[in-house]
Amino acid sequence: MLRCNLKTSSSNSLRLKVAIIVVTLGVTLAFTCLLILWIGKKKEKQATATSVENSVLQLSYQSIVRATDGFSTQNLVGSGSFGSVYKGVLEASGAVIAVKVLNLLNRGASRSFLAECEALKNIRHRNLVKVLTAISGVDYQGNDFKALVYEFMENGSLEDWLHPLIGMNGPETTRNLNFFQRVSVAIDVAHALQYLHHHCEEPIIHCDLKPSNILLNEEMVSHISDFGLAKILSTDRLNYSANKSSSLGLRGTIGYAPPEYGMGSGLSTKGDVYSYGILLLEMFTGKRPTDERFREGLSLRNFVKAALPERIVEVTDPILVEERVARGTPGVKNSRNDRHLRCLNSLFEIGLTCSAESPNERIDMSDVVIKLCSIRDKFHPTRLRHEVPT
Repeated sequence: MLRCNLKTSSSNSLRLKVAIIVVTLGVTLAFTCLLILWIGKKKEKQATATSVENSVLQLSYQSIVRATDGFSTQNLVGSGSFGSVYKGVLEASGAVIAVKVLNLLNRGASRSFLAECEALKNIRHRNLVKVLTAISGVDYQGNDFKALVYEFMENGSLEDWLHPLIGMNGPETTRNLNFFQRVSVAIDVAHALQYLHHHCEEPIIHCDLKPSNILLNEEMVSHISDFGLAKILSTDRLNYSANKSSSLGLRGTIGYAPPEYGMGSGLSTKGDVYSYGILLLEMFTGKRPTDERFREGLSLRNFVKAALPERIVEVTDPILVEERVARGTPGVKNSRNDRHLRCLNSLFEIGLTCSAESPNERIDMSDVVIKLCSIRDKFHPTRLRHEVPT
């Protein structure tokens, strides 16, 4: 009887040991599997795109490396304060994209990335560059990596057209915008600003409007780009934005930033209006606000203001003056030239009003759109072609 009990006890002890071993192995195996899955997901998360809400693409770091040929200098199409922009072609679809790679060593680059993501995630307008996706992770060396992917603009920036580099398009090719193309660009940009200031859920201030941030697609439709300095004005964050702007110093680009920003004033839509006014004057004079002639007490605004209305031709872009002369024909020359000068005078006056030193004297972008569309409708070339010679 005792022997039987000993055998039973021994058998139970063996079963217990086997059960413990099985459970231990099972838990270890399960833990190992979970660990492998966690590591895999972590790597996948680092290598894939963190998409902006409503974006249409899901891209990985690897895919844009291939699309841009490893961010080749041959694909470099522009650079700015916070990063470089590359042209890319997606392998899967053949779609052409623009990839803005942030230089995270530059102070403010990460903040610029977040500002642009927030500003662009819920806005849609035909005259705003469309962001397709945002990528945030690490590169092949394990360094932090952030990039924004946009639709590609075939005709580059307004800067390229207004101030082309010598030999940029070959010795025999000269790119320039004619008078009515410039009017169209002005209207496109005005529409975009009107939308940002008045038709978004919360007003958005671009803060860095200038020719290099205006891009043209294959149909020469203008798009405002680079929202890295943009601010969203909401009731609960307005005071925060104003206070923060003063600690950041001058927000925008010298020559285009309104004077009140340099004195520590808070951000406002009137700041964008000022930048737009300077842009408009630059488009029709062909002169940058930072031109050497404006460094000794003179400014682009005063340069234009002093010439209106009698000496308007003297401050007009020579390309437009030549175009005006070439357009004249017997019988309608005087009438057409007078109309052309009146149009130029109206455009310069809008630019001067928008760039007034006091924000209270600047007009609203909605009024700018109305005035520009009126000018376009009065002086459109189809209207001129149907005039009866006198």
